[in-house]
This record gives sequence, structure tokens and C-alpha cells, in this order.
Amino acid sequence: MALALFDLDNTLLAGDSDYLWGCFLSEKGLVDKELYERANLRFYEQYKQGTLDIHEFLNFALTPLAENDFHLLQSLHAEFMASSIRAIMTKTGQDKINQHREQGDTIVIITATNSFVTGPIADAFGVDYLIATEPEIVDGQYTGKVAGTPCFQHGKITKLNEWLEQTGRNLADSYFYSDSHNDLPLLEQVTHPVAVDPDSQLKTIAQQRNWKIETFR
Repeated sequence: MALALFDLDNTLLAGDSDYLWGCFLSEKGLVDKELYERANLRFYEQYKQGTLDIHEFLNFALTPLAENDFHLLQSLHAEFMASSIRAIMTKTGQDKINQHREQGDTIVIITATNSFVTGPIADAFGVDYLIATEPEIVDGQYTGKVAGTPCFQHGKITKLNEWLEQTGRNLADSYFYSDSHNDLPLLEQVTHPVAVDPDSQLKTIAQQRNWKIETFR
């Protein structure tokens, strides 16, 4: 079975779940609204520009997980799904997932956003496999640290290779759908790179290399 890999934020979703989770926490009063929103926006702009320090960002993004009860976080995420995520799940993205499933392909969401935020979203899309940045859990509580390699830029290749080794799969006839130039390292590894609603840098590269360009919006 061929692999169909999908980025999540601004690809399957018409928005960024990591950024929106930060906005949600701010609205719920679980973080200092002014300071958190300013930092959240700064990191999001750095991501789009390709200058994000992933370790600095994760120290910021994972701290609220460590500061709140695990079960409260689960409850909050259900509210977050209803208020912020359901409306931006793209129908065309879901149709593309279904198309690959009908072809017998193995479908994987691979995302830099941590698995606490993205796990329920992957479930909502009906995707069996999620490769994401993993927050460390000790004694049933998030620590605010990362377990293993952040699933970002070249780290996506590291995380994917670990998964391929564990599952005995390979990248023969593989697809990867992404919007971001940050995913260029992995797009260059697959058989069929697809730029989905690409940012300006990825769009230019995709046009130069005759990669397929699609829209899920």
C-alpha cells in the first residue's frame, strides 16, 4: 500500500490549530491574555517566514499543558474542537483522504503541532495514523517538555523514518500534501509532492519543479 501523507494546519484545515489553541486558551483566561496573544502571534509569523526556533516555540506552547490538570485539558479540547476546529475542516481535504482510502493507500497526518492538539483532529478526519510532536508525559501529567524529536522541517523526516522502521513501510509511490515551505525537506522525499494552497515560497518552488498544485479551500 502506498502512503498518502497530509500536513494538517493550513492544508487539511483552513487555519492553524496550534495558533488557534493558543487563542482559545487566552479566551478561556488560562493564560495571561495580552502577553500570550502577543507571543502567539510572533511565533506564528516566524513560522510563516521560516525563521521559527522550534524549541523556543515548544517551550511556550507546551507550558500550559504542564500547568493544567490532564482531565481538564481533555474537556477543554472537546470545547475547542466544537468552537474552533470543526468549521475549518476542509471538505475537499476530507474527500482527498477518502479518495486515497478507496485506492487502498495508508493515510497519515504528519504535523509539527503537538499530538495533544492534533490527535482528536486526526480522529475527526478518520485518519488512523498521526505523526506529530510528542509532549512528554510523566505520571499521567504533561511536563511541558518534548519527548523525542520535534516533528518540524527536517524533524518530520526523522519522525517519519522512525515510523517507517516500526511499521515496515516505505515511501514507494508516496504522496505528501502540504501548504508550507517549512515542509520542503519532506516534499523532496516523496514520489508525488503536492502543494496545497501553498504559501508564496512553496508556490514558486512547486511551479519551478512542475509539482502539482491543488486547493482544498
